[in-house]
Amino acid sequence: MSVTLTIAGLDCFYGEVQVLHGLELELRKGEVLCLLGRNGAGKTTTLKAIMGLVPARAGSITLGTSELTELPAHEVPRAGIAYVPQGRRLFAELTVAENIEIGLMTRNKGKMVRENVLDLFPVLRERLKQRSGTLSGGEQQMLAMARALCLEPEVLLLDEPTEGLMPSMIAKIRETVTGLRERGVSTILVEQRVDAVLSVADRVAFIENGRNRETVDVTQLRDDPEMVRRYVGVG
Repeated sequence: MSVTLTIAGLDCFYGEVQVLHGLELELRKGEVLCLLGRNGAGKTTTLKAIMGLVPARAGSITLGTSELTELPAHEVPRAGIAYVPQGRRLFAELTVAENIEIGLMTRNKGKMVRENVLDLFPVLRERLKQRSGTLSGGEQQMLAMARALCLEPEVLLLDEPTEGLMPSMIAKIRETVTGLRERGVSTILVEQRVDAVLSVADRVAFIENGRNRETVDVTQLRDDPEMVRRYVGVG
């Protein structure tokens, strides 16, 4: 399987505090790679580093032949990477339609992309004129994903997308991630809950103290629950 995104020797800091230490990570084309680890392990920082929101002091992040660490943050989405941060970060005062339009503008996508995205989330079609701040938590998560998918990204970064959602909404988000894999989109998923990962991930990378300790196939994880206890501290 070909590799879409490669992180090599990545060092990142918040001020003087080093958070990522020579991080190594490889994302294959059309796979769902989950980052698991305790709070503060460096999972969210990894996503922010890919997006250029936390600068790399050393190392490289390559998408195909593009070196992302050389791009200003606003150019990274144009290179084909979409990011749904924890807490969604929608424009609450704008309507659903306006939030989607912002996503489309990033890479100059048109009506066909808009229709394809709304087909994935039919509930948003009924809410186009509604202010996004008045949507339910699950609907806001769907809108955040829809806006990201308006880029037609090669890589999608999802930071705890199921946090605080009802089981029916969690199932919808899992279904969407699985559908994107079938279209060849590569996804990095940060999750705290192991059960949310097992049904959608292809591989799992255990992040500990800013390092990738081990990357395993999800089948191996099912067979060896002790691995989860070792790195995440839960059974």
